[in-house]
Amino acid sequence: MREGAALKHHGQMAIVDMAAAFKRRLGRIYGAYTLGFCVLVLVLAVLEHWGMPKTWIGFCFLAVTVGVYAGIGIFTRTTDPDEYYVAGRRVPAFYNGMAAGADWMSAASFIGLAGTLYLAGYGGLAFVLGWTGGFCLVALLLTPYLRRFGKFTIPDFLAERYDSQTLRLLGALAAILISFIYVVAQIYGIGLITTRLTGLTFEIGVFVGLGGVLVCSFLGGMRAVTWTQVAQYIILIAAYLVPVVWLSIKQTGVPVPQAVYGYQVQKISAREQELIKDPAELQVRQFYAQRAIEYGQKLQDVPTALAAERTQASRHIAKLKAGDAPLAEIQAAEKRRAALPKTVAEAESQWRRAKAQDEQRARPLSGMPAHTQPFAGDPEGDAGQQESFDVSRRNFLALVFCLMLGTAGLPHILVRYYTTPSVGEARASVAWSLGFIGLLYITAPALAVMLKFEVFNGLVGTPIADLPAWVGQWMRVDAGLLSINDVNGDGILQLGELHLGSDIIMLLAPELAGLPYVVSGMVAAGGLAAALSTADGLLLTISASLSHDIYYRIVNPGASSTRRVTLSKALLLATALSAAAVAAQRPADIVLLVSAAFSLAGSTFVPVLVLGIFWQRANKQGALAGMLTGLVVCAYYMVSADPGLRRSLGIPGAVELWWGIHPISAGLFGIPAGTAALVLVSLLTPAPPASARALLARLRAPDPR
Repeated sequence: MREGAALKHHGQMAIVDMAAAFKRRLGRIYGAYTLGFCVLVLVLAVLEHWGMPKTWIGFCFLAVTVGVYAGIGIFTRTTDPDEYYVAGRRVPAFYNGMAAGADWMSAASFIGLAGTLYLAGYGGLAFVLGWTGGFCLVALLLTPYLRRFGKFTIPDFLAERYDSQTLRLLGALAAILISFIYVVAQIYGIGLITTRLTGLTFEIGVFVGLGGVLVCSFLGGMRAVTWTQVAQYIILIAAYLVPVVWLSIKQTGVPVPQAVYGYQVQKISAREQELIKDPAELQVRQFYAQRAIEYGQKLQDVPTALAAERTQASRHIAKLKAGDAPLAEIQAAEKRRAALPKTVAEAESQWRRAKAQDEQRARPLSGMPAHTQPFAGDPEGDAGQQESFDVSRRNFLALVFCLMLGTAGLPHILVRYYTTPSVGEARASVAWSLGFIGLLYITAPALAVMLKFEVFNGLVGTPIADLPAWVGQWMRVDAGLLSINDVNGDGILQLGELHLGSDIIMLLAPELAGLPYVVSGMVAAGGLAAALSTADGLLLTISASLSHDIYYRIVNPGASSTRRVTLSKALLLATALSAAAVAAQRPADIVLLVSAAFSLAGSTFVPVLVLGIFWQRANKQGALAGMLTGLVVCAYYMVSADPGLRRSLGIPGAVELWWGIHPISAGLFGIPAGTAALVLVSLLTPAPPASARALLARLRAPDPR
């Protein structure tokens, strides 16, 4: 017995030594990689100083970074299901935390968060609180139990816990839907960044950037994705910190922006009051207010107004032709006529959007709230102001709730913790994830404040003819992201004449800060890394749901491991191309798309997972009712309360909000509805079998010492 114990102890020590050696080797590899990236930036900075064209710098960043990711994908390619789906369950907690951080730091976080905070001010903090708090729920409620379960996917857990292949199928379909919505947002971001780096059109940029996604996840699955995501986190966090540290030094002389940006908030508040009272800004606001009234008049009789516009356009063209006007002027007039709405429904939709946009820009600060204003309205004001305050606060809290619960329900995040060697490592991995994610999230508010300071004091008030060249370059990329319209004709840029989309704010940071273009290229490479890392994880989740949960577990249980992995790769390719085709249509801004995925994930998965772990009485009938109810209620409210979705689906009638809650927080209704349905139906139907109780006992057993 002593010899056996000694052998066991010796074996355990050997495993520990191997793990330590593996960590040291990883440290050397990623240390060299980080040093190499720094050298690349310095070399490109020197070449830019010597006159290297900006386009070449962009191509260098794109080629080198994607080439590194491709090299990792090729080196770690595999057909072993355990390696392909969960990276062999041997990723150390530190590196898994870094990979999870990259998986989490999607285009919404890297590109969209600073822009949302810039435009929404205090209200944007709901995203920071919700997304960060969600990881606390993941650590406390789900990660250790799912890791102890020890399978490949979330539908695996649903099928075994509830003894139901129907739940496996429903879970797989829900994971596909949620991940597809999420991945479209990432590919949209990839197209935007690739366009900026290379000068290619947006549509081509989408498919060029897509190659960087496929080369990793296609070849090596979770094994390749994990080690690629570690590399991507290093790039994205460096790219995020450099501009904000530089802005902090430039504006305050202190290289710690998180500690000093409060001083800049005070300066912004003073500048906001100046802009609100500025006579030129008032002229701009009056222009947009008048145009909103004109759109309102058109909407009173759309067919007549559309016919009048067509007649006026035709008369103008005829007049130009009769007067022998230049051909270019005639062609421009014909182009404007061709751009008029083709149908009455199209005209109504277009004019309603334009009216809403003009009404927003007719408000002070171009519709942006004061940066330090917590909520709209005034709790001490009249009845209307009090109601506005209550609705604003209600939506803030609802969004925090949905983002927290949605984080705990995202399949691609939960599966990330299947890859650690043990339950203890999974717990430690979540802690590391929070640290790596928090580094960016505590920086984002500082970045938004310092960028707003630069816009208010650097761009606004500048003669339009003297604006930096990069302004025109970005306007050519997408006028929906950056546009300028000198509506009062004074040749000076007013805040109301400047439109900045939330998805462009972060990418503008280096140029607003006056940094060399090489830093702009590095930021774009960081944004690309963020979008690629999340897209990799999402595509892998979709392909795993299709190949493992549906094909292998339901359609063909006898399929060989090689066949399953091969099919997964084919399905991953098809999914990626489909998502790219949707993203090329520019469906919505990144943060809104991602937030929709969060509400759906929270409504569909959180009740069935949490109650499945902590409530023994939950059964398959209740789980099925809970998932369907949560999904249907959330999707119904999301569609019925969003004007754009109603128009695209041809749903007539005006939008009706429940308690004033915005559709971005549809999970506020889906999550309680799903939970109530699960509990009620479980209590009204037979208790789960003994196998479910045995599984719960195993999942909730104390960690081995």
